[in-house]
Amino acid sequence: MSVASPPRIAVLPSAVADQIAAGEVVERPSSVVKELIENALDAGASSVDVAIEDGGRQTIRVSDDGCGMSPDDAVLALERHATSKIRSAADLVGVRSFGFRGEALAAMCSVSHLELETAPDDGAGTLVRAAGGAILDVSPIARRRGTTVRISRLFYNAPARLKFLRGSRSEWRAIVEVIGSMALTRRDVRVSVTNDGKPMLSLPASATLRERLAAIYGGAFAGRLLDVDDVIGTTHVAGLVERPSDVGTATRRAFLSVNGRAVRDTGIVRAAEAAYRSTIPAGVRPTIFLDVTVAADAVDVNVHPAKAEVRFRDRWPLERAIENAVARALGTFDAGATLGRSHWTFVPPSPPPQALAPVDVEALHPDGPDLEGLFEISNNDTLEPPPSPAAPASAPPPAPTTDVPPLTQLHRTYMLFEHEQGVVLIDQHSAHERVLYERFMGTLERGEAPAQRLLFPMTLHLGPAESEAFERDRELFERLGFEIDGFGGHTLIVRAVPMPHPRFDPERCVRETLAALTGDRDAGVHARHERLAATVACKAAIKGGDLLSPGEMRALYIALRDTKLPAHDVHGRATIVQLTWDEIDRRFGRR
Repeated sequence: MSVASPPRIAVLPSAVADQIAAGEVVERPSSVVKELIENALDAGASSVDVAIEDGGRQTIRVSDDGCGMSPDDAVLALERHATSKIRSAADLVGVRSFGFRGEALAAMCSVSHLELETAPDDGAGTLVRAAGGAILDVSPIARRRGTTVRISRLFYNAPARLKFLRGSRSEWRAIVEVIGSMALTRRDVRVSVTNDGKPMLSLPASATLRERLAAIYGGAFAGRLLDVDDVIGTTHVAGLVERPSDVGTATRRAFLSVNGRAVRDTGIVRAAEAAYRSTIPAGVRPTIFLDVTVAADAVDVNVHPAKAEVRFRDRWPLERAIENAVARALGTFDAGATLGRSHWTFVPPSPPPQALAPVDVEALHPDGPDLEGLFEISNNDTLEPPPSPAAPASAPPPAPTTDVPPLTQLHRTYMLFEHEQGVVLIDQHSAHERVLYERFMGTLERGEAPAQRLLFPMTLHLGPAESEAFERDRELFERLGFEIDGFGGHTLIVRAVPMPHPRFDPERCVRETLAALTGDRDAGVHARHERLAATVACKAAIKGGDLLSPGEMRALYIALRDTKLPAHDVHGRATIVQLTWDEIDRRFGRR
């Protein structure tokens, strides 16, 4: 007679199931703080006070002045799946409240000692004491309107979870990060925080993100950021981002919110950072604070137990909208605070009308030396040949349309001019690099550039890797004005080249560009354009040590001023540096 084997599948006891469920919501003390603050905000609180002891390992106390709860609701709130936020599955579409799962208080109660004080109106309140998921006592109390939740001895009945908690300092840092995110999300709420009885943070209600950041990180930090405010379709992107010149000089910070909910999303971060291509060095990452608003039915917030992630119905257009919004902020900021406003005005990033004529350097500066074709560019970023000296003049030359300060070259590397706020230095290589980059990008995006045929074609012998890089980007080289043919094996014949300036060394440019592009991974079309334009611009630009005439310096000044990001070259290095009069006076002991 065979003996039946014991069943392999069993239903977990409720206490064990509750602790497993609690592990999805309550990972560490910062998770408790996040859930309690979200509950306070959903209750309509205008003020939230947080008290922490031992990094939250001993005690977490969150008080608010929200709507409070009746005695029956206070008891029911500790049950699993008890919530006031939704009533049916349809309510999950476009849910705006922070909490909606109905698990937070029940999860905390199952792994800690919990005290809940609440009152819907001043005077008549309720105190609920619970531990390990069981309610121990319910009694009436007198208190003001609002709710206070006190969590103590977290994970006292889950030793396996308790031993994985970090030290009090690490847990405190995680709590600060959570509170900071919530404070940035709801800037209209006053927030105060104490740690081990010491006041650590006091944030009054703020009207703007910049004001809230100034209260958290200081006015100097907030003042350095650029405003982002752009609407593309149904997507509104607003916030603050770091100036390219400041990236890498301080601790990087990143904050994202979607429809008022603080989230983590690497795709959005990458999209925002993509706007900094060609403005900052590789490997450094900018500080960003972005609020993204999309249609309620275009985002699913019910995809993560802690509601820290969301899923978008159509991600690609959203990421492009974010990249474009940040790029527009970077391209239109007024650098007058850095460079002064007498001579520097920045054009918007949208393409100007095609009919605009190129800058006529000779007409602007008839007494300037030769090399008039050095920086001949049109306002639509396409190459234009210099005017022929033999062509009859049908009209008098146009009057100067811009005010160019007297320029002096220093060390054959820098251009200097006096400004009302100080002395300004321009790195001639970085400046020309920026000019050429934007011109080459316009050429790659909108059409081919005129080329200069060589009297004697050049023969280039390349290695296998360089030859492969050329074949991959042959079409783009042709758009830039290169005419290159294969000559068998890894040999190329160069018959025509662009001529950005008379000192241009085409052989060196082609060789160094191909060497730099060797090993590039496959990328999108725009990214390939940026990579090639940046590399060719770097190799083709005038170098430090090249002697510039007054006319050439003026032409470079005009061309640089009309770029989108004149303050940075394609590597993110500074193109322009200002020494203020105050700084100079201090160096000479006048202050």
